[in-house]
Order: sequence, then C-alpha cells, then structure tokens
Amino acid sequence: MKISCIILDDEPLAREGLKDYIADIAFLELVGEFKSALEANNYLKDNQIDLMFTDINMPKMSGLQFVKNLESPPIVIFTTAYREFAADSYELNGFDYLVKPISFDRFLKSVNRVFEKLNTEKPSSADHFFVKVDGVITKVSFDEVLFIEGMKDYIKIHRTNGVKLITLISLKQIQSQLPSTEFIRVHRSFIISKNCVDSIEGNIIHMGESQVPIAPNMRNEVMEEILGDKLWKRG
Repeated sequence: MKISCIILDDEPLAREGLKDYIADIAFLELVGEFKSALEANNYLKDNQIDLMFTDINMPKMSGLQFVKNLESPPIVIFTTAYREFAADSYELNGFDYLVKPISFDRFLKSVNRVFEKLNTEKPSSADHFFVKVDGVITKVSFDEVLFIEGMKDYIKIHRTNGVKLITLISLKQIQSQLPSTEFIRVHRSFIISKNCVDSIEGNIIHMGESQVPIAPNMRNEVMEEILGDKLWKRG
C-alpha cells in the first residue's frame, strides 16, 4: 500500500530534508510540496491525499490555522522548531508533532504508525464510484473495471464489457480513491484490477484480449501484490 503525502513548509531546506526522508520509505509517495497554505489549499481542492507534513510558523496563515479550516483534513504530522505549539496541534487531532531538526529515526517511527493506522482501519464498503463522461454522471462498479489508462489530465476506464469511458481526472487522483485491496498501479500510465489478471509474461500483464505493461522498477512490488502466496511451485 502506497501512502500519498504532501509537504507544506515555507523553508526550502526543511522541504528538502523531508523529501530525502520520504524517498527512503518505500510505502510513502510524495505527490506535492508547497511553500504556502494557499498553494496547498488549491491542490487539496482537487486532490485527495493520505498524509500531510506541515510546518506551523508560516507567513499569512500558520499550519494550525490551515488545518483548522480544512473540512476533511488528511492525517496531519506537524513539523516545527517550536515545542510550545504541541498542545494546540493535538487539539486539532494532529497525528504527531515532530520538532526540528527532525531525526530520521523519529520520522520513521511516526510514519510507521501512520502505516499501521491506515492498514488496520475498517475498509470502505463501497463497491462503485461515479465519473462524469460527456456531461453525464456515470456509475462504475469496481468489479467491471479491467484497467485504467492515464492520458495526461484524462483517464480512460477499460471495462470488462469492452466499453471504454474517458473522463477529466488524473490517474493519481483516481488511484487515491480506489481500494488498494483490488487495484494496483503497475506503470506510470496504468492501474489494473488484480482480479482480472489472466497471465503475466515477462513485463506484460494479459487481461482478456488486452495487454498492460509493468514498469521495470515496479516489477517486484507488482508481482508480490498480484501473486502473494498464490503462486504454486514445484517443491
């Protein structure tokens, strides 16, 4: 499971430090970095994320004020050089409070707790989603999705019945809303339904009459997610 996250901090060096830490954690995926609450707010209007690292003491709007004004905030880890803000952060249901300079072991402990939280929460009972296609809001059931293809700002949903739907949303956005138990990103341009895999040949996944490539740098993770302990081998 990949945990999507963003960094909000007006200090370039602080952002670089967190980016280095995030790059070392396989289950974290950095999807954005912002130097102001306004920039982050604009992004969150159109994108759903799992985790936000935010500084507190920033110009115009503090991290505390920003989180307080979010209707549905993600998990929030506050990062700051000021210990005195700790109590305020927990009143806003902040998940953790990291004091700068942040050590890697303290960072790792915090994000491991986030991973445990997201993997133990009750999964959604939803079995479908809606997208707008040519002005019409269309229902799509999870079990009718074969794979999803990214095309810049659009996606093409390939369904098991052969009908394709094209809608204005990014692949990253749709990925954050799909259940990771059923779907996996196998390439920068493709998300597939694990249940629709017929065979895997090299770096090609066969799904009915369709073929989807596996990115070489994602192969090990993809194979583990799809096969798990279901690959029977000769003893």
